[in-house]
Amino acid sequence: MRTAYHLRPATAADGAFLGDMVVEAANWRDGPARSRYEVLTSPDYGRYVGGWMRPGDAGFVALTESDDPIGAAWFRTFPRTDPGFGYVATGVPELIIGVRPIWRAHGVGRALLRRLSERARSEGATRLSLSVERGNFAATLYRSEGFAVTQSGFGRDTMVKRLR
Repeated sequence: MRTAYHLRPATAADGAFLGDMVVEAANWRDGPARSRYEVLTSPDYGRYVGGWMRPGDAGFVALTESDDPIGAAWFRTFPRTDPGFGYVATGVPELIIGVRPIWRAHGVGRALLRRLSERARSEGATRLSLSVERGNFAATLYRSEGFAVTQSGFGRDTMVKRLR
């Protein structure tokens, strides 16, 4: 397998692919996968792509040398009245990331996290949050990129990275 890929900013036209990446993220465990329909019609997951690209949304898409999308990371800012899994405070963007399984452990997720952190910092964010289910191997990547657990919930942890 080739490991060459590049990143580009996400656009409004990337909404369907971001939906694919939410499904990948929701189905990280071995076993029967939840369908795209089930994941994206769930208010818990649908909020991460519904209405993409809203003001304040930003992200990046990873593509192969032949421009096939293989992963994405993006952030949204949710109100206190309608928080996401990784909500920590008003004005703190929440990161969502997904990488096709065959491309995991090739640096794609790390490159996406770094680029998105730079973008959030350049837009004036002082923190970036995410939620990760316990047992998800991605938590190791998040810790290595400066995220720390700030809240523990039922089966999942909220992690925050200070950007300044």
